[in-house]
Amino acid sequence: MEIADETRALGRPGGRTRRAKTRMTFEYTGRHVEVTPAIRRHVEEQFRKLEHIFNGNNVPVHVILAVEKNRQTGELVVHWLDHTLTASDTNADMYMALTRAVGKIEKQALKLKKRIIDRKHNARKTSAIAPHPDGQIEATPLPVRIINARRYSVKPMTAEEAALDLSARPDNFLVFRDAETSRVGVLYKRQDGNFGLIEP
Repeated sequence: MEIADETRALGRPGGRTRRAKTRMTFEYTGRHVEVTPAIRRHVEEQFRKLEHIFNGNNVPVHVILAVEKNRQTGELVVHWLDHTLTASDTNADMYMALTRAVGKIEKQALKLKKRIIDRKHNARKTSAIAPHPDGQIEATPLPVRIINARRYSVKPMTAEEAALDLSARPDNFLVFRDAETSRVGVLYKRQDGNFGLIEP
């Protein structure tokens, strides 16, 4: 004989709280066993310990009780965050079977919650690559860094002397102080083989 019991709801007492409360609804099915009020209380007390894991979501729970000879089985089906968690346990004592089954659900829920948190964390780490509105992947510009800093000894010389000095160097530019004006200038090699001069 299979008995489908009415759906029951479990949530924290009324009153405003800052954290959203977890609301669990229970549906019971008994196969060759009566679903007693004591069994319902036991199941719901066990699940109350898991409210902090479910974190303010609506969680439907289907409790299936089955008895076959001396084997008593408690099976749980929990729907949470678009996932279905299932667990069952068989024992000579129905209460023990249900307690163990709830423990298995707890382990699954914690594992799922950690996976979701890790996924969000990894998404933040890889946010340097952002999706483009047209579906393409667009790299977000990274901040410009100064890779190498070099110090120069700025010597007083004329522009002509600086050109002779730079032509003998492998560098592409030369910082010097104009001997006539005392201004700092930058002489650089142009692609056409000539020199360019930058003055303040």
